Amino acid sequence: MAAYQQIIETCSELIAERKLTIAFAESATAGKLAYAFSQTPFSGEVLKGALVCYNAYIKEEVLGITVAMIKQFTPESAEVTREMAVRIQQLMSADLAVAVTGLTTTGGSEQPGKPVGTMFYCVLYGREILERKKIFTGEPAEIIDLTIEQIAKTIIHLLEN
Repeated sequence: MAAYQQIIETCSELIAERKLTIAFAESATAGKLAYAFSQTPFSGEVLKGALVCYNAYIKEEVLGITVAMIKQFTPESAEVTREMAVRIQQLMSADLAVAVTGLTTTGGSEQPGKPVGTMFYCVLYGREILERKKIFTGEPAEIIDLTIEQIAKTIIHLLEN
């Protein structure tokens, strides 16, 4: 069992108790976030679906994010992540929409202030938009796991307040 699985289960149960649904647009996490939610007893009640859009082409062609936006802000940015969340919420008609991008390895848009380990995520719920930028250290798998844990904590905080 992954270290974050208990918090994912708590999060999923909270979503189910409120009779809500959730959808994901995942880049850097490559589907692992949706997979984690699929492993809870509440998955059938809460999980609408997910789109892995690791490559910018999928962000453009499937989600409809403009090439201009991606060029201006980079595929791994708060702005593109927010737009991914908006688009996945529209596409899947989910109550909660989560998008995540980031840099788990070199070769992306890393730069001063945005090193490898920088992760962006956005959670939409009604009129609430919660955006976060976190910088983690470690191997790619560790960065992804820490991001998944933070996303679940953010959703729990949002729903409890």
